[in-house]
Amino acid sequence: MGRRVFALAVLALTINAVSACGPANEPTVIPPDSEPSAEETAAPEGAPSPGELDDIELELELVADGFEEPVYLTGAGDGSGRMFVVERVGRVRVLRADGSSADVMPFLDISAKTRNDSERGLLGLAFPRTYASEGEPLVGEFFIHYSDSDGNTVVSRMRVSPQDPDRADPSTEQVLLHVPQPYSNHNGGQIVFGPDNYLYIALGDGGSGGDPQGNGQNPDTLLGSVLRIDPRLPVPPEANYPSTNLQYMSPPDNPFVAGGGTGGKPEVWLYGLRNPWRFSFDRETRDIWIGDVGQNEWEEIDFVSGEALFDMGDGVSGGQNFGWNVMEGSHPYPADSDPGDTSRFTMPVIEYDHSAGNSVTGGYAYRGSRYPEFAGVYFYADFGSGRIWAARPTDGGERNREIADTDLQLVSFGEDDDGELYVIDFAGGVYHMRLR
Repeated sequence: MGRRVFALAVLALTINAVSACGPANEPTVIPPDSEPSAEETAAPEGAPSPGELDDIELELELVADGFEEPVYLTGAGDGSGRMFVVERVGRVRVLRADGSSADVMPFLDISAKTRNDSERGLLGLAFPRTYASEGEPLVGEFFIHYSDSDGNTVVSRMRVSPQDPDRADPSTEQVLLHVPQPYSNHNGGQIVFGPDNYLYIALGDGGSGGDPQGNGQNPDTLLGSVLRIDPRLPVPPEANYPSTNLQYMSPPDNPFVAGGGTGGKPEVWLYGLRNPWRFSFDRETRDIWIGDVGQNEWEEIDFVSGEALFDMGDGVSGGQNFGWNVMEGSHPYPADSDPGDTSRFTMPVIEYDHSAGNSVTGGYAYRGSRYPEFAGVYFYADFGSGRIWAARPTDGGERNREIADTDLQLVSFGEDDDGELYVIDFAGGVYHMRLR
């Protein structure tokens, strides 16, 4: 503990916009079947004119350093301005907006029961939208995604200490999910409360290489999927769920629940994923963006609009199949195979080959207030190459642009309560994204 230093940064790492790479290195935006109309892409009345991607210059300002293998950052939505930094070794630390830590002691320490070799560890943290709402379900509760001592995935809930908002109470842990992992890699890791205050959980295909168990195309397993569950306890009577001994419910409009659905686990919401390390919802539109780490050749960003997810009027939410392990990106897997009719798959909106990077890190659509001209711009990165891109897949102009080439291990992005964005360096630093 003595070597850990949290300090307000006195130096900003400025990374100017870089020139476009050659065609082999440039991520490809895959056009949709139909272009949006001018009305659909028009900015709301009174909104600032959208900034062009060419206009973006990025400055990464060091906020705090000295974390041990940080992998995520989030706010709690409680108005405190605190940020919570997840360390893969099994700890969560509180970070003030000025870069100082709340205390030397962590908010949570489960390192004694967290396995953190290979791609395992404490990987995700989520606070419900009602975390600070007295009298509401889930008040004072938070949720974590970690690997237990046997290497299996655990998703559990805990409560904050009633005496100290900067301390969790590990004795309150309740396990929601325990998912056996056949291999050490492809654990997913993201958990987030969505626009409906349900809990969304990313799980990889179980690991090894090439998905030897075929989990990606099998929704009757939890692996290779984004799950959607309702963790409220006690369950509100109006929810009208069937009786169960589980610590959660599967929403009635999940694709394998709705209409007495069959063929898949009731928790499965999206599937056909290899290793959806980081995904996010757009705060304004409810669109989902998923960074799915590729196999040997292609990294991909998947996208589904909020309307397609929640507003189709058929009583079903989700159900999209992103193609793994029949497809890697928009390409057959293996490359010389015949994927058959690919119309059953939701293809990525962006992909790039391994000359540009080898491990995509999904990010966020910007919805902060400091840079309104860049509202809705999606930022993502690559862990292996240190590159950062900005994208507008529904923009009628240039849709994707590399904005930085860094020497950081860009393991994750983070979003604070105000919608401002951060990048997390696996080597120990947290950087604020300043756009100009």
